[in-house]
Amino acid sequence: MFYNFLAFLCRIFFSVFFRVEYKGLENVPENGPLIVCCNHISLLDMFLFAHRMPRKIYFMAKKELFRIPVLNSIIKALGAFPVNRGHGDVNAAKTTLNLLSEGKAVGIFPEGTRYKKVKKRVRPKNGAVLFALESGALILPVGIFGNYRIFSKMKVVYGKPYKVQWNREGKPTKEDLQNMADALMEKIYSLENE
Repeated sequence: MFYNFLAFLCRIFFSVFFRVEYKGLENVPENGPLIVCCNHISLLDMFLFAHRMPRKIYFMAKKELFRIPVLNSIIKALGAFPVNRGHGDVNAAKTTLNLLSEGKAVGIFPEGTRYKKVKKRVRPKNGAVLFALESGALILPVGIFGNYRIFSKMKVVYGKPYKVQWNREGKPTKEDLQNMADALMEKIYSLENE
């Protein structure tokens, strides 16, 4: 399978060119619907953390990446599907919910774009928590810490999966969803201390 071959190549690449410490892999559920949420500092992020997981991750990725010929083939083989950022992309939402209903794992970068400055964070989008509420899927927070300079130290931490809860009457408001998304990002960034 091409996915396994690419995962093998990623394992070699990151072990040769970076000193990566992986922590918490025992927290990754091997089956059932799962939304994997990670901070986003580089185009390499999905390759860095996904190849160590015991299951295939289907990534939501900005549609512009699918216009780059070589990258298009690679990210499709890794299970990526396009999302039109900045708009309510109904097709991407349907694809996500369909994958989750089939018990698959979907990867989402809640910040919506690459963001290297940890001290000045952007507010995350609320799509991941909305999908979690709609599907009942667990969220797995993943944190990437360090930088992608050759031979530099990096750390990838897989946190404990959790279920997004809504115990009040009615549907959550936009503000409620934003608060849940903010709490998700706090969980991700707090993994640096583990």
